[in-house]
Amino acid sequence: MTKKLFCILAALSGLFGVVMLITSFMINPGPPPNPTADQLMEFGKQYKNSIILGAWLQAVSPCMIVLFAFAIVHLAGAAAKFSGWMTFFGGIILVTVSFIEVTFYLSAVNGNTPTAGLISLDLIHAVQHLFSIIAAPWLFFSLSVIILGSGVLPHTFGYVGLILGLAFAILGIVALFNPLQYLIDYLSMIQGFWWLSASFALLLRAGKIAAQDQGTSPKFLHHN
Repeated sequence: MTKKLFCILAALSGLFGVVMLITSFMINPGPPPNPTADQLMEFGKQYKNSIILGAWLQAVSPCMIVLFAFAIVHLAGAAAKFSGWMTFFGGIILVTVSFIEVTFYLSAVNGNTPTAGLISLDLIHAVQHLFSIIAAPWLFFSLSVIILGSGVLPHTFGYVGLILGLAFAILGIVALFNPLQYLIDYLSMIQGFWWLSASFALLLRAGKIAAQDQGTSPKFLHHN
């Protein structure tokens, strides 16, 4: 695989990951506030197919976004560095949190007892806190350090990534004691735009990165 092709595929992974994640939110409407067990069961029956499809999209899309992040680590030659390992760990945390949330989506829509949906809904809200508490800050902090220490992406992405990581970390703590999930939702939309822009940037820079000194390229890309 050539270095240019690797950059293009990595960028496409990030782009499709963000598009799939946005689609999952668009087709998966939230239930009414404070629903009763009967209301939640009726909601689940009405939107079962869209909930299941949205759950699938939400399970796959973070993997593609994290794959893009790992590609940045690889292109920066940071896979063996501490910041690289921390990015890998942050990606694992992010995907794990997403998988847990998706599991409760499926349990809510497929539960046999009237209370299964209510219990799953409470667990979904609980798990969502983990995204802002640890998953998003950890990945943004570590990946931003790598971006700032390399020329894979413009350093602006690194600085903005640090700001996003800090904002998520602060809101993650504050939201535990205050109903500020709507602010986290807005911040999540901004971070989605960050991933989308970073993916486009890598796609546009693929040729330039490939033309750089081959001595700094990952070894597995040299055979072409």
